[in-house]
Amino acid sequence: MTFLSKIELRDFKMSDVGRLVDILNQRSVTQFLSTKIPSPYTKEDATWWVQEGSKDGFIRAVEYDGELVGCIGVNPGHFEYERSGEVGYWLCSSHWRKGIMRDALRQIIALTFSNTNIERIFACVFSPNFASQKLLLDAGFKQEAILQRAIFKNGHFYDSHIFATLK
Repeated sequence: MTFLSKIELRDFKMSDVGRLVDILNQRSVTQFLSTKIPSPYTKEDATWWVQEGSKDGFIRAVEYDGELVGCIGVNPGHFEYERSGEVGYWLCSSHWRKGIMRDALRQIIALTFSNTNIERIFACVFSPNFASQKLLLDAGFKQEAILQRAIFKNGHFYDSHIFATLK
């Protein structure tokens, strides 16, 4: 598997705080993300993320050419779902359409399958997020379902498109 050589998946560090605040206050980046991410996104939110939040699950910063540009992670399920993990990601809009997240996704899949007992990785995508749907298909995921009106954010309902890949 070849990856763009300028992409590194790494742990978050305190020097990422300012960049996190900048990126996660871009509406284009957060419009299809969970409301678990505060808005507006503050320095305190970013500090908590670096020190605590990013330690839960299998989460990595996406660095491109030495700069933090995104985040990707797989959160394992619980109980009878413990062998499944939900992948989530975001990327600074100035770095869209460069293949960065495709390669980061391939890397996190390989890392997750080789370092955990997870057998299935899935993603839930907002219906208008066509770029993310295409990304998942390009990375080898298959669409499993469309859950109608399953997402409610900012006063609007969205269908949830479910994609998955197996070990």
